[in-house]
Amino acid sequence: MKIGIEGQRLFRKKKHGMDMVALELIKNLQVIDTKNEYYIFVKPDEDDTVLSETPNFKIIELEGGPYPTWEQFALPKAAKKYGCEILHCTSNTAPFFTDIPLITILHDIIYMESSYLTILKSSASTYQKFGNVYRKLVVPKIVKKSTKVVTVSHFEKRRIAEFFNISNNHRLEAIYNGVSTHFKPISDEAELKRVKEKYNLPDKFFFFLGNTDPKKNTKGTLKAFSDFLKQSKSDYKLVMLDYDTNELEKLLDEIGDKQLINHIVLTGYVINTDLPAIYSLCAIFLYPSLRESFGIPMLEAMGCGVPVITSNTSSMPEVSGDAAHIIDPYKPEEITKGIIKILSEKEYSENLCKKGLERNKLFSWENMAKEYLKLYKLIHLEHSKK
Repeated sequence: MKIGIEGQRLFRKKKHGMDMVALELIKNLQVIDTKNEYYIFVKPDEDDTVLSETPNFKIIELEGGPYPTWEQFALPKAAKKYGCEILHCTSNTAPFFTDIPLITILHDIIYMESSYLTILKSSASTYQKFGNVYRKLVVPKIVKKSTKVVTVSHFEKRRIAEFFNISNNHRLEAIYNGVSTHFKPISDEAELKRVKEKYNLPDKFFFFLGNTDPKKNTKGTLKAFSDFLKQSKSDYKLVMLDYDTNELEKLLDEIGDKQLINHIVLTGYVINTDLPAIYSLCAIFLYPSLRESFGIPMLEAMGCGVPVITSNTSSMPEVSGDAAHIIDPYKPEEITKGIIKILSEKEYSENLCKKGLERNKLFSWENMAKEYLKLYKLIHLEHSKK
């Protein structure tokens, strides 16, 4: 088989969730499949050493302008040029104009559940807004066109089937994401000190991967943290990643606690290999999103032996099982109570950590890659009969 995989953003320096999933998929396929031919289509960028060619994996750097034109024109043209028999698009969208059998990963359809006006008025960044408008336009057509639509949890599979009225579940698959093996408890004092100094981390803190996307529930998390400090009079800080200071100040003004900024540490962008140390240093990992299709960070934190607070909505109970403290994300007071319970009840906290370590082991990138390889073989077999 000749398989094309879209990995447009793999070479960008600041990689996010979908980029990491595509990268891990490719790296694990390189290990388990040395027979089929793979063509990895990427846009040129500065982090071009993140992936290496192997005898049956060729990296094709494609120019082609902004995301939509690259995807709709440069990608299908290149896939045809290299004789791809399957084109696997990894980031929610795919090209219209191709006769090659398509596998499209729909990580979620949150953008479909909002109106254009809601998207444009949201607190998301301009880049996020543009991406969601583009997906909202493209995805309905791509769902119809794709040979297989794959998503990352059974919750999201049901949601997609309902939203697009897909009665033929043969076209729709759920394949779980994995979690990288470097997410484990870090006890090396030198490594912990290095990361702590690099990101100016405090001695006692909670860790929160918030961003401007409304689904991350940043406002609710800040309200819960504010209430926790008022109730406990403790000196814990809240560590957040690459977040805009002006946006943060707006949210603090909305919750009526501008002084909370003195208890927040903004690290800037954190490279993936530094995250295990941050997880290992934090007291609690906060993941009270309003909506997630999977939730890899929960499993990363669990793998590092950290108690996790997450939500009772969407896919989060499915992925976390009984290994997290579950709350209603629309009630900040429940987040506050969860923090207090974990800090005050040692046995409860230790039990969460123990269950988290076991839960983490159930998800691997190798298993994910094996499932996709089965899918490639199935599609190839079905089309060879036609």
